[in-house]
Amino acid sequence: MTETSDLTSVRASYDAVAVDYARLVGTELARRPLDRAMLAAFAEYVRGDGVRRDEGRGGRAVADLGCGPGRVTAHLDGLGVRTFGVDLSPAMVAVARRTYPGLRFEVGSMTALDMADGVLGGVLAWYSTVHTPPAELPVVFAEFARVLAPGGYVLIAFKAGDERVRLEHAYGHPVELDVYWTPPDLVSGLLAGAGLTEVARLVRGPDARENSPQGFLLARKG
Repeated sequence: MTETSDLTSVRASYDAVAVDYARLVGTELARRPLDRAMLAAFAEYVRGDGVRRDEGRGGRAVADLGCGPGRVTAHLDGLGVRTFGVDLSPAMVAVARRTYPGLRFEVGSMTALDMADGVLGGVLAWYSTVHTPPAELPVVFAEFARVLAPGGYVLIAFKAGDERVRLEHAYGHPVELDVYWTPPDLVSGLLAGAGLTEVARLVRGPDARENSPQGFLLARKG
């Protein structure tokens, strides 16, 4: 598959910022209780707590797609979910492997995952779709649905709104990134189009370091 210029720019930008990004965002979850609550709910659903054994996900793994330096991968692993990370940026994967040597991290693109159909109990996309133009999200969500087992869950974190922001400097480095703020109803509808039904959503206001409302959407593959 030919890579788009958008993916090339995203990879190059995150390769450039990887070390400083990891240093600057490493403790963000500690001060965001609502974010942690959504991750905890996702983990509980994926583990199958409270469901009959024949309805569970069979201990299937979760893929943290666009895992960056691995901080959320490690957080989910700490919640009792077998989790591995995939990221487009080799530099980000290198940081993740150094920081969390006990976890698995791979270089890959969420538009074309090197995974068989139906192998995952869950997919996490923690702000990793924010550089994807909304018109291209159906392709990404279809790939999420393909690798999920029936009854598996996806959790998307994103910037809630309807705007495109161009970044030319971030985390102390020059970058070339478009950031898309996406309406929650649009995200839900596109997930539904991929066969992923909304279970819950949360929209919270921005904190002191954010410039937009933050959206979280949990969906299930039927």
